[in-house]
Amino acid sequence: MALIHNPVLPGFHGDPSIIRVGEDYYMTTSSFEWFPGGPLYHSRDLIHWELLYNILNTTKKLNLTGVQPSFGVWAPDLSLNPATGRIYLLYSNVHCRNKWFFDVDNYLIWTDDIRSQVWSDPIYVNSSGFDASLFHDDDGRAWVVNKDRDFRPRNVDRRTITLQEFDLDKGKLIGKARQITSGATERRFVEGPHLYKHDGMYYLLTAEGGTGYGHCVALLRSTNIEGPYVPSPYGPVLTGQDKEFSGTESVPFMMMDKYNPHTHLQKCGHGCLVETQTGEFFIAHLCGRPIMPQQRCILGRETAIQRVSWTSDGWLTMQDGCLAKTDVEGPHLSEHPFPSQAEHVDFQRDELPPFFYTPRNEFSESWVSLSRKKGRLSLLGRESLTCNYFPSLIARKLTAFHAQATTCMHFFPEQYHHLAGLAVFYDMHNHHTAFKTYDEDFGGVHLSVASFIDNRLVMSDTHVPVSADAPVWLRAEIHNLSLKFMYSLDGESFSPLGEELDMAPLSDEESPNGSFTGTFVGLFAQDSYAKQKWAEFDWFELKALGEEQVP
Repeated sequence: MALIHNPVLPGFHGDPSIIRVGEDYYMTTSSFEWFPGGPLYHSRDLIHWELLYNILNTTKKLNLTGVQPSFGVWAPDLSLNPATGRIYLLYSNVHCRNKWFFDVDNYLIWTDDIRSQVWSDPIYVNSSGFDASLFHDDDGRAWVVNKDRDFRPRNVDRRTITLQEFDLDKGKLIGKARQITSGATERRFVEGPHLYKHDGMYYLLTAEGGTGYGHCVALLRSTNIEGPYVPSPYGPVLTGQDKEFSGTESVPFMMMDKYNPHTHLQKCGHGCLVETQTGEFFIAHLCGRPIMPQQRCILGRETAIQRVSWTSDGWLTMQDGCLAKTDVEGPHLSEHPFPSQAEHVDFQRDELPPFFYTPRNEFSESWVSLSRKKGRLSLLGRESLTCNYFPSLIARKLTAFHAQATTCMHFFPEQYHHLAGLAVFYDMHNHHTAFKTYDEDFGGVHLSVASFIDNRLVMSDTHVPVSADAPVWLRAEIHNLSLKFMYSLDGESFSPLGEELDMAPLSDEESPNGSFTGTFVGLFAQDSYAKQKWAEFDWFELKALGEEQVP
């Protein structure tokens, strides 16, 4: 029997939601401030996955204008109505958060054919909390469960899961919202609820402990959908941390001290259950793989899948303990591999592959064009990468600890406001760039490097003069926490550009406020003078270097 090798979705893929439609499996994950949102993955065996398209691909479905890093789409939830065959996506768009308030809107869309890419316009559901999911009961009724956020100072640390009926025909909540649990464990921070029914019992799967190193998947059950819900006597269904767990009162957000050296997969939690056509059960969940000893997850939160089963007394557990595993016995299904994602993209087609993303913006010919210069990608320089409105950046998720990104660029800067090149990008506060620009103090047109780390700009002392109208090749080599930029004037011989840079700030752990994405690598252009300067790229390549290496 083939093994599931985790993570099944490496790189930025947190908060997975999975469903089965016949013999096909579909999964989506959080996408936060990146557009388009709601990536849809497909599998036939739970082992091999292909990216089909991104569901939230218009501003009508997803308006991310001005959202801060790690805001936007949280925990989109896929569900199948077994009575009608209709597939729903319930998703949160988080606009703002602080210690007291979470300003979030939850929306619902649906499709009758998930492969068609045709989804309904969104309808508004509620704003009381995030991580909303939709449960379809066998009596035809539907229910929304979500984490409720109490902003009142006396209850600011109180987190509960609420349940409310949803009328699918009228497209609105009905009845009253009921608080059904404040959690199943002592880890607190209950969120990420998913409701299921098995053998006549209602089971509530929750994420607890925060999305750091104390994270887990917990389970409660009830004979009545409205509760009361009783926690599992077996403790967490899965975790990257041991069952024995001390209190969290004085532990920072990431709970860095909860790192467990006995497992490769850390931060494990936020699970979603799926049953195969052969009656086997699996949980998709998020995880992280920190580079040690620095304990930094530059790939962000990733998606893994674990085998689970039912105990004789009706609880869900993993087969041999609760620690998430890298290699898991797969389902009794025929293997179904897919072609690997293309490493080299030559921009010869009429549209970008679905694995390209941009912060907050819908792709438009007005700023990213495949037709302006046939066979090239044209990027219009707009705002800087530190802006949360209209930067010009298209990028791919970094999925390997050892990777190389290369491009060939045509760009004619005429002043220092003009920059274009390669970006290794976590968010607007933390990124590294190699670029072509103009500076009268350094002989005019040249290549250089800059880093923006924790809102501080650091310009390299390296300035390599180059021809204004000749192409230049730029490369980024990543080895764990080491980043080196390189350049070439002929596409064959590459030379170092600047000093070795630190990848550690491009990780969830470096954020003081909690960030949840991962590193991207891509192409950018900036014209902060008149927003008229175009950069052109012949191709872009992002490839892993060698076999997967444990960091």
